[in-house]
Amino acid sequence: MTVAITPPETSPAAPAPVSDHVAQDAREFGAYARTGGWAFGLKVARSVRPGGQGADETPKVSAKEFAELAGCSPERVMRYYKAWDRAADDGMVPHFEALAPGQEVELPDADVWLGYYVSRNSATSERGTAITEAAEAEGIRPTKALEVAENPTALRAAILADPSTARAARQALLDRVREDPDLQSELARDVVRTDELKKAVAGESRAADRIGYVRQIAESGQIRTPAGQTVDAPADLRQEAERHLSLIDELDEGEDAGEWAAEAYDTMKSLVVDVVEADPGLRVQERRTKFYSSLQKATKVFEELTFDDAGEFYEDDMVQRLEDLQRAVAVCIESLRGARGTSASSYSPSLAVSIRIGTSCPAARRAAQTR
Repeated sequence: MTVAITPPETSPAAPAPVSDHVAQDAREFGAYARTGGWAFGLKVARSVRPGGQGADETPKVSAKEFAELAGCSPERVMRYYKAWDRAADDGMVPHFEALAPGQEVELPDADVWLGYYVSRNSATSERGTAITEAAEAEGIRPTKALEVAENPTALRAAILADPSTARAARQALLDRVREDPDLQSELARDVVRTDELKKAVAGESRAADRIGYVRQIAESGQIRTPAGQTVDAPADLRQEAERHLSLIDELDEGEDAGEWAAEAYDTMKSLVVDVVEADPGLRVQERRTKFYSSLQKATKVFEELTFDDAGEFYEDDMVQRLEDLQRAVAVCIESLRGARGTSASSYSPSLAVSIRIGTSCPAARRAAQTR
């Protein structure tokens, strides 16, 4: 009989001893992985004495002495110092006075450190402070914003090469220009000096005016006739205005609305004319309004004529034109008398000579042509 012999189990080999230096590096790496800059901030906070304390009051040293021992600049030490100070004011960590050299405390998460530490010297300037505050308001790291501000050439390159960066820059400029009159003036000058921008602004302005015309009809329920009357819009016309607006409002942000605005505007203008022509009473009122409008303009133009120094610029053609105008006005007056049956006593010479030829009466034009 064969007897199987099981070999004895071998125990795992004992791990090789780890050097003290490796173990220390691992511990420090783990501490930094958990706490990030807080680990170094604590070293500064518990070893650098706060302002106002003398060397004889505490075993801590000055930021300059600490920097010499660390082999770095005092400015770098103070950036950690100020970050810890801001965090202490927010209750995230103990104040300097509560810490002693070598003391350990529970530290916040590593990600929180980025909200307090600014690694760039420019952050201490007035300009840097403003950039830092704006970055914090946007929810981004101040160091990123400061880096961009310190390298305008890089910003320009990004704007020129990347459409999304250009759009972000455009939006930022629009947000700033509302509160910066000087920038408003500079941008305005840039626009009027650049033909492409002038054309683009004119096109956008025209499109905005047309959209505003359609929107006014849709929202107010009223239309303005060609003669300037304001009347209630029929329900179907108002619905048509709302339909066009909905199409325009559904356009993507970067999509050109000019063509859509032109179509909506032309459609509504045509429909307004149809409304006027379809209503006899409104049509008569429209013609009356146009007549009075032309009459008022002609009166104003004639009243602006002065003859105090007529002798200096007199020409026979001037008198001839006025005589033609007088005959044309007389024909218009006779036409109105015949249509309305007005009496001769209603004739007003001052009114007659102030009607512009061709704006109100075809008979007047014919009279002027027969001179």
